[in-house]
Amino acid sequence: MITAIDTNVLLDVFGADPTFGVRSKSALRVCLREGPVIACEVVWAEVAGFFPTPEAAQAAMEELGVAFSALDQAAALTASAAWKQYRKRGNTRTRMIADFLIGAHATIQSNRLLTRDRGFY
Repeated sequence: MITAIDTNVLLDVFGADPTFGVRSKSALRVCLREGPVIACEVVWAEVAGFFPTPEAAQAAMEELGVAFSALDQAAALTASAAWKQYRKRGNTRTRMIADFLIGAHATIQSNRLLTRDRGFY
């Protein structure tokens, strides 16, 4: 079972979030036992912004067991279609494409997505 992981779960774990940290860490542990855990470049970039250096971010991700998995063409096109449907429904937010890329990556390149964003994806 391949699990794609969302930024929010990783930041819960790395930051020991008082509300979600324990549950996110537990969910991540379960996913790692069941198979590979991957994150696309969007997640890696978002997470790396919370570390002092890119090298520190890479080391932390590798220590957790999260592998880098770039979006493939099908995932990018799926994100585009989802974004188009979102806008067609009258939604006006224009800076959310990262969430569509993360969701499409999980849809096309993994079996499930580990996230706290219930209902969005």
